[in-house]
Amino acid sequence: MSLFNLKNKSFLITGSSRGIGKSIALHAAKEGAKVIISSRKIDACIATANEINSLVGSEAAYPIAANIGDESQLQHLVDETNNLFGKIDILICNAATNPFMGSMMDIPSDSFDKIMQNNVKSNHILSKLVLPQMIERKDGVIIIVSSIGGLRGSSLLGAYNMSKAADIMMVKNIASEFGHCNIRANAIAPGLIKTDFAKALWDNPEILKVFTDKVPMKRIGEPEEIAGVALMLASDAGAYINGQTLVVDGGSTIV
Repeated sequence: MSLFNLKNKSFLITGSSRGIGKSIALHAAKEGAKVIISSRKIDACIATANEINSLVGSEAAYPIAANIGDESQLQHLVDETNNLFGKIDILICNAATNPFMGSMMDIPSDSFDKIMQNNVKSNHILSKLVLPQMIERKDGVIIIVSSIGGLRGSSLLGAYNMSKAADIMMVKNIASEFGHCNIRANAIAPGLIKTDFAKALWDNPEILKVFTDKVPMKRIGEPEEIAGVALMLASDAGAYINGQTLVVDGGSTIV
């Protein structure tokens, strides 16, 4: 049996109607998993679930809308996933937001609060909601999609980077506290990936050139290149990786 086999595994993936989350969901479904497609808009969730099911050729993806900034909706998301699948084997916290770019001197308080709510607190809440069943089973995986921004400072993305650094520490704490229950928690730190979320960066030729000139591979990444790492961490292939942050950036942080 393949180390990457995910048959009968259930995934709850936030921010999975497009971009990195959608790619993770598709490739997990191809490996035999059942996946929840979740984002704020149900129409987008339904369209993505239908697309994945068509590509896979079976009922593997199910849509559930949720606003990650609303704790009651996060509870509903977890409850409905449990109702559908009976369990949550793998939680992938991928959804995030960044409503502000610029100096920390200029960021409005409501923008700062939204970044911390959506990028940190929502992941903490979701982890708390799924951990009891994982502890009972003595098996479970939590993956948070962080960013290389969580590893370094920025004059444009300060609050966003702080939130992503918090996510990196969150998986360390989960692994430290619950590793003895065979629960693994890891973060993925992507560099610049060609998604709608990062379009303001890669769609600007001048900004894109600045990024690619600093990357040894001289290109930005694709969502599938993050999905592969997520599947490794979710499967037996990553069974002894815990509390770590895997950087997937084409080498930009080594320069």
